[in-house]
Amino acid sequence: MVALQMVLGVNLTLRDILKTQFDFLLFRPVRISLSRNLRSWLTYVLIVTWVVGIGRYWDHPSAASWQYIGLGSIAYIFSLSALLFLVVWPLRPANWEFRGVLVFVGLTSLPALLYAIPVERFVDLGVAKTINAWFLAIVAAWRVALLLRYLHLSAKLGWIPVSIVTVLLLSGIVVTLSLLNLEHVVFDLMAGIGEENASANDVAYLIVVSLAFLSIYAFPIALVAYVGAIVYRWRTRR
Repeated sequence: MVALQMVLGVNLTLRDILKTQFDFLLFRPVRISLSRNLRSWLTYVLIVTWVVGIGRYWDHPSAASWQYIGLGSIAYIFSLSALLFLVVWPLRPANWEFRGVLVFVGLTSLPALLYAIPVERFVDLGVAKTINAWFLAIVAAWRVALLLRYLHLSAKLGWIPVSIVTVLLLSGIVVTLSLLNLEHVVFDLMAGIGEENASANDVAYLIVVSLAFLSIYAFPIALVAYVGAIVYRWRTRR
């Protein structure tokens, strides 16, 4: 604990950081000073994301070595942060810095510890895979709710542009995966489902396929609305 505190820095105590983390996840108001504590927060979110990444694959029988050591999750938060930053930036949000977006994305990592629970050791394999699929749904919904709140309260965007950006991001990711024929692979990987046992999760996967189908129609509509929102924001800012 002392060693971790030394790594995080002296401006914040570990207790302060953890309190802010759980307040954030419970949708309570938080104030984070990146100008004074950037090193502490970046170190914290990278450590948490790394640990969560290890937990995701610790009992996976066929994961790659870079997945076992959590590098995939580290790459994930940088990639997602860059995507979120670039998509929202044209809307001229307030308080919009890459470092802030990176810390926000990192603070959403902790719920993914649900994936590390070895439910297959306590229940039948089919039930375990269904539980893992529900874990995936809970974490995804939780993170989307946090994103909506972050864009509205921190970036000072109205609910209409917030909704447009959220639909654009989610549908864009799903459409991209579908075009690359990766939506089944990603779903199976994140939910801990093997191809040979896919029949136990037909309902869960049917939902994913339905979302992919809806996203094909939602993405172009969201894209047009996104361009319109950018034009409107720039004109009103003038």
